[in-house]
Amino acid sequence: MGSVAYDPKVVTIWEGFRAYLRAVDGPAIDYLLYSNYERQVDDLLSGHIDLAWNSSLAWVRAERAARAAGTEVLPVFMRDTDRDLRSAVVVRADSELTDVTDLRGRRIAVGAVDSPQSTLLPLSYLRSVGVEPGVDVEVVRIDVGVGLHGDHVGGERDAIVALRDGTVDAACVLDANLLMFAREGTVASGALRVLGQTPSFDHCMMTAGPGVDATALAQLTEAFLAMSYADAQVRPLLDLEGLTAWLPGRTDGFGPLQRAVDESGFYDEQGRVRARDYRP
Repeated sequence: MGSVAYDPKVVTIWEGFRAYLRAVDGPAIDYLLYSNYERQVDDLLSGHIDLAWNSSLAWVRAERAARAAGTEVLPVFMRDTDRDLRSAVVVRADSELTDVTDLRGRRIAVGAVDSPQSTLLPLSYLRSVGVEPGVDVEVVRIDVGVGLHGDHVGGERDAIVALRDGTVDAACVLDANLLMFAREGTVASGALRVLGQTPSFDHCMMTAGPGVDATALAQLTEAFLAMSYADAQVRPLLDLEGLTAWLPGRTDGFGPLQRAVDESGFYDEQGRVRARDYRP
């Protein structure tokens, strides 16, 4: 299987899951680490790897590219924390702005070009309320961790810092990250106010490639879904990966991102990269 190395803890996580599977007599796995999701998806579709721990954007690309090739990729499982997320457009608590439409003529900070939660989805939300990014509002994009599809929160954090320091009028951030930035002291609690929220969306997905062995996939899925947060061996790994339970994969939470990808032209219908300034 493949996983993108957005943080050194990725090695700890997958070494731990390998050990857990051995301990419960589960299927044997090995992993490859990638520097970006585009290469990981390419290798999944070519059969170089059987499974990919994909971002939501990588799922969109894999599904489109597989369909164009006359085959399919399969949703396997996801974290409980991957479901029903929202991103927020936030302003300073003392801002005069009261509605997202008030952003016309203002500056808004977003994350990296390939961040679903901090760029693609919030900008799609602005379009839905009649505020055209780059026309009605100046977009200040912060390209940190390009190729990681928003897994590296540096762009979001820097967007919040720009808002805190008053160099932009608003910023886009995942709700959960906004809370994290307050806990870590990046911004004082109560210093920001939510102006609007995106529709709910889903995030990461373990994705099976076209040639995966059905029996091995079923065994792996059963082993992951059986992991319990009450198990002292596996709990630290679940904490590192940011979940309390693995759930069956679903695809109906990717509609908002599919629309955002089409609106921005990030990928075409064949899953080819069309974003001119995206260089993973």
